[in-house]
Amino acid sequence: MTITAPTPTSETTAGPLRYGGLVVVMLMSFLLVTAEFLPNGVLTEMADGLGVTPGQAGQTVTVTALVGLLVAPTIGLVFPRLDRRSLLVWMALAAAASNLIVAVAPNLVVVLLARFFLGAAISAFWSMSITVAARIAGPERLGRAVMFTAAGTSLATVAGVPLGVMLAELVDWRAVFAIAGVATGLLAIALRTLLPSVPAAQASSIRLLIDTVRRPGIGLGLVGHVFVVLGHFLAYTYVRLALERIPEVDAGTIVVLLALFGAGGLVGNLVIGLVVDRTFRLFAVLAPVVLAVSVASMLLLSGTVAGIGAVVFVWGFFFASWLIVVNTWVGHRMPSRLEAGGSLVVVGFQGAIMLAAGVGGVLVDGVGVEVSYVIGAALLLVGAVLFGLSNRVRP
Repeated sequence: MTITAPTPTSETTAGPLRYGGLVVVMLMSFLLVTAEFLPNGVLTEMADGLGVTPGQAGQTVTVTALVGLLVAPTIGLVFPRLDRRSLLVWMALAAAASNLIVAVAPNLVVVLLARFFLGAAISAFWSMSITVAARIAGPERLGRAVMFTAAGTSLATVAGVPLGVMLAELVDWRAVFAIAGVATGLLAIALRTLLPSVPAAQASSIRLLIDTVRRPGIGLGLVGHVFVVLGHFLAYTYVRLALERIPEVDAGTIVVLLALFGAGGLVGNLVIGLVVDRTFRLFAVLAPVVLAVSVASMLLLSGTVAGIGAVVFVWGFFFASWLIVVNTWVGHRMPSRLEAGGSLVVVGFQGAIMLAAGVGGVLVDGVGVEVSYVIGAALLLVGAVLFGLSNRVRP
């Protein structure tokens, strides 16, 4: 039997925003994304400690994406009636356990098993984030609430992983995971205290997900979302190779350029988050177009550090805010199916990441990073066209 909970309305959430709840959701996003990519920053030390190659150690990131792809469409089905606040608390505890197990794991097999818990926590969080944001802020301020979630991700990109690298230099890579585990465990307490009760929305099922995709304009938009994420990651996964095309560039300059990408993301979250509830249709098309131009400009302006600096800032500005745009689009186009829409967004995101990693690796090894960037820019333009078409279809 399908259980439908009332969709949050402005009457049930009238008054000032519950910033305490938004902040803890932002912190959960920050800690989960930081933990997801911590192996990237301590890969050499981690490989040495576990007695494996860096390539094998890097599979700890792949596992989280794979588990996320499986969990996103099924989490609502497994827990159809569980209050979403409680679900996030349990997911925070699962992430904490994952990090703590990694900190004491004797071998890579145990690490990979532990990362299953983190992958599930990340996917469940993103699938439920729209429902929780709507409950905290109300539909009319959904975009502003989602801004906090996306800000946590951008902050992790800018500061989370670099902070992990710095801590690894001071202590040990295992201690870094232990610190992340303790912090996430404490966050579970804050989530239970500061979040309001969030009743389960319409129960997820494969039939419901398929029916949601078939709604007018929804399928087009979701396929556009996949093209946007795929185009971005075809380029960004190999951004180091693209930056190394700059004449006489050194490691310090590359670090600064990557930091500019993250800084652009933080600014983009704030600026677009404040206006997205009224302009999500515009940004659903504008953002992929600007991203396509940015990706192409990485090749055209590779002779100048200043030019590339401006490009990566704009690139970060628009992509880091993409989750705000697409989640706000979900909230406005299917307000009665927030969990289903959120799950589909996560499935598309994780699937596109895995496809980009595989296809991008073949392209880069076979024909060079330039071809990967050209294809990435083309896919971003396709995504913009599909979203433009979806916006023309009446809900």
